[in-house]
Amino acid sequence: MRIVVLTKPVPDPASGGERLGPDGRLDRSNSPAVVNGNDEYVLEKALKLIEAAGEGEVILLTMAPDNGPETMRKALAMGATRGVLVTDPAIAGSDTVATTRIIAAALQTLSFDLVFAGVDTSDGVAGVVAPGVAALTGMPYLSYAASIEPDEGARTVRVKRITADGYDVLEAPMPALISGTQALGEPRYPSLKGIMAARSKEITTLTLADLGIDPGTVGLSGALTKVVDSRPPAARGATKVVRDAPDEAARQIVELLAERRLI
Repeated sequence: MRIVVLTKPVPDPASGGERLGPDGRLDRSNSPAVVNGNDEYVLEKALKLIEAAGEGEVILLTMAPDNGPETMRKALAMGATRGVLVTDPAIAGSDTVATTRIIAAALQTLSFDLVFAGVDTSDGVAGVVAPGVAALTGMPYLSYAASIEPDEGARTVRVKRITADGYDVLEAPMPALISGTQALGEPRYPSLKGIMAARSKEITTLTLADLGIDPGTVGLSGALTKVVDSRPPAARGATKVVRDAPDEAARQIVELLAERRLI
């Protein structure tokens, strides 16, 4: 079985350095790049499926600047077999529509049974690229997966999709694209052996020319959306902390709510 995992380098959420530049694009210069957190969960599931099958490969597919391999090495160290990096100067500033088109075109160059993606990314939180890729490639799309059970013999895959009141059980023919949640299992830490092995693992580079995509239709100039304004949230107002005995505390809270006409 061959599984492609869509991964994205994102600014480290723990760094706190994310901000928008003058052109409305996310300024990534103040934050080190890491593998998107939700992508690590689906990568972990892909690795477990291949380990259980005893054969196959996990392929990373990433769209990033030419320093993308630096971040991809961590995912390779977790156990992925090889990587494919789509990089081109004209890609800079691409919106979700262009990103979807580029990833879909890159998938056409690969052979696979399943494609995994995180439900969203920490830098965009849109969650629209994966379903868009499925639509462009004509693959079934199974979302918010808490479990993934492929049946190679029947060429089908079954998932439990998280819902507001439980979960749905979905089944689709392979190849299929699945967006997974953190319920799939905690990602493993790369071992020293894995880190050393990642240095020699293959990362193939593709450009827009390789994918047959006109540079004028992607990037900032080809974006169909743009950020026109941004502002920080309003500062929190003063708070009142009640630390008296329960009866007195309850009285004060009721009075406060009554003053604000909330009761």
